[in-house]
Amino acid sequence: MEHSGDIILKAEKIVKSFGGVHALKGVDLEIRRGEIHCLAGENGCGKSTLIKIISGDYVADSGSVTLNGTRYTKLTPIESIGEGVQVIYQDFAVFPNLTVMENIAATQTLMEHKKTVNWKHYREIAQEAVSKIGFSIDFDERVENLSVANKQLVAISRALLMSAKLIIMDEPTTALTKKEVAALFKIIKNLQASGISILFVSHKMDEVYEICDRLTVFRNGENVITTDIKEVDQKKFAYYMTGREFKQEQYTCAHPGETVLEVQDLGLPGAYEDISFCVRKGDIYGITGLLGSGRTELALSLFGMLRAKTGRILIGGKQARIHSVADAQKYGIGYVPEDRATEALFLPQSIENNMIVSVLDSYTDKNGVYHAGALRRLAEEWRESLHIKIRRLSDPVSSLSGGNQQKVVLAKWLASDLRVLILNGPTVGVDIGSKYDIHQILRDLAAQGIAIIMISDDLSELLPNCNRMMIMRGGRTVCEMDTSSTTEREVANIISDTAARC
Repeated sequence: MEHSGDIILKAEKIVKSFGGVHALKGVDLEIRRGEIHCLAGENGCGKSTLIKIISGDYVADSGSVTLNGTRYTKLTPIESIGEGVQVIYQDFAVFPNLTVMENIAATQTLMEHKKTVNWKHYREIAQEAVSKIGFSIDFDERVENLSVANKQLVAISRALLMSAKLIIMDEPTTALTKKEVAALFKIIKNLQASGISILFVSHKMDEVYEICDRLTVFRNGENVITTDIKEVDQKKFAYYMTGREFKQEQYTCAHPGETVLEVQDLGLPGAYEDISFCVRKGDIYGITGLLGSGRTELALSLFGMLRAKTGRILIGGKQARIHSVADAQKYGIGYVPEDRATEALFLPQSIENNMIVSVLDSYTDKNGVYHAGALRRLAEEWRESLHIKIRRLSDPVSSLSGGNQQKVVLAKWLASDLRVLILNGPTVGVDIGSKYDIHQILRDLAAQGIAIIMISDDLSELLPNCNRMMIMRGGRTVCEMDTSSTTEREVANIISDTAARC
């Protein structure tokens, strides 16, 4: 039997409801000192609610939280911080208009009840904080100018200043590159070695297996399982999270049709050059490469947001002149960006408005009056077709989970006369159930003759769901391949090796 001193957090029989909706139905969570513990589950399963109870932001309807041996039934934020709990949310809770030094040092000076600012002391505090994780940065740089990875490291440095014993990381790798994820994991392992516990909240199975010791899965506000990570394979993990069994076979295009999109020697100085490929009816064409490979700039050129300087784009065998987004839309090209929240959705607007925005002109008469009933029926048809889980079409799209938001973005384009669909990071921030659904939607669209282009650095996503793929490096094509005849390791080696080619 374990000694109680080995347990830093014990949440017992936590119940929480919001307006009759049961978010947590008596869940338990136990975290040992110095362990990396994964909390997993689909969006809406109750993970975020429990985090806010542990941090004191919410008060549980019933149940208790024990921290460092002290039991709380109504935990406050100050008590949680005092027990060494620090939460690093997805937005990192940093002040973008303040400097790195101010973001790191301000919290400690406030806790010390200092009434004046001593800039020398601020700099000393910041230096002490970043030294704990071997982080080097310009203290005078505004945080809004930092990369996502560096914003996260600022948040971690600040957490360590507060004598953190348990750091909760909520989806910490959502916007990071593979190289940045590797650097973060090294820091997490160092924190563990110093005795700090990590609650790693994620639904990315490959990362969970790489970094975590134990796993707890929630589904619909209830405990499903807590176990050592080595006791659960990926198939069981997916089943525990969703209650569904997934059988996703390698995508093949047995009978490719006519060419829908053809790119000939396309170039944009400083971004990419001499890019040529084609996408046929039935194809799901993958594009991958490291950050800076030119893959995103290529996508933006196809969608009219950047203008290629050389080469040609052909749609249906005819040259397309794409100088703007409006031009791309006229040719039936749709684009799903990686950051849907800021680039693809109007978050305060209704789900319905987000679905029908691309076809609004087609349903508007010469007097500028749009046909509300027809648009509502169109939105309802796509909600049913894509199995988007909502309460009402009039609800703000911001109220949806990441997976359902992504389906709304898809519906926006599918409602139009679509011929080419480009997806940049198609399942970023999407839970495993929605991820599978989106992959199946793309397969169905390809079968209907829409040319699909998937851009991603997630090879476990690209290889099974694309039948052909191009690898880019330094703005050039280094390889084009049939995905059924390669492996993740082979592709990863080509991507990372500056000299490797097919």
